[in-house]
Amino acid sequence: MSWYTSTPAATAQHLADLFTRQTDIKVALFRSGGQTVLRRFRAEAAAGHVGADVLTLADPAAAAGLADAGAFVAFRPANFDKVPAAAKDGAGRYVAERLNVVGIVLRADQVPEPERPRSWADLVKPIYKGRMVMPDPAFTTLQLIVVATLSAKFGWDFYKGLRKDDVLVVKGHQQVSETLRSGKRAIAAEDADSDAFAGRKAGLDEITVFPAEGAFAIPAPTAVVKGGPHPAAAKAFARFLLSEPAQRLVAAEGFYGSTGAAPPPAGRPSLADIALLPVDYAAIAKHAAAVQQRFAAIFE
Repeated sequence: MSWYTSTPAATAQHLADLFTRQTDIKVALFRSGGQTVLRRFRAEAAAGHVGADVLTLADPAAAAGLADAGAFVAFRPANFDKVPAAAKDGAGRYVAERLNVVGIVLRADQVPEPERPRSWADLVKPIYKGRMVMPDPAFTTLQLIVVATLSAKFGWDFYKGLRKDDVLVVKGHQQVSETLRSGKRAIAAEDADSDAFAGRKAGLDEITVFPAEGAFAIPAPTAVVKGGPHPAAAKAFARFLLSEPAQRLVAAEGFYGSTGAAPPPAGRPSLADIALLPVDYAAIAKHAAAVQQRFAAIFE
């Protein structure tokens, strides 16, 4: 069975391994940033080749568009009804197995408490010049959603201010984490709370700031691909992702599960206690290319 996914590599492999232990079904992983996964899936579909059995993206709008185009099998696995409406398609064409909570991540040992940003708007202050890193929205969907939302909220002057502050733009969240852990930069101007969780497990003093304007809680939709080479295995894997063992594994690795079968990750607040920004996924899907181009022009 083939799984195309933007799930962080270690977590994706752990989920695949657990599924194989339970079912004896082997999982072939294609794991990359959300935009790269999406481009590969679309390119294969355009060529008349279906390589994926299961697709997981951190992009609800793209999932909805593909569902409307008939790319997915409608399938409602056990525990589907426990997933919030905003994290699934009512007809069962996709359903999120986790939520990506996104804010500002920083090295607490390098940024004293009085200097820490409290809001997204704080990041353009001169005190943070040369201290920040963030991923490229052309590679990772989470950053595309953040950039599209914040540029609509603050205007593109916000990102021009970050450029003036010499923010380092790297490929994806893995590179953001590596930059923080190396000490080259101390603040991720956008990063997932799960990455800070992983940093703490690695022995670093990383914390997530949930900005005053609101953080993001972005569903990661999973779908059974129509015409995939292993349809029975694909449905078994979709059922597995919403099972209690999988949801507990997701929480143990710093993510918020979607079914409520597991509590929040250790030491993390409940989603109800985090102020969240609304996201217009349909508008982002419509204007994604323009957002990516504008960002690239600012940071070239």
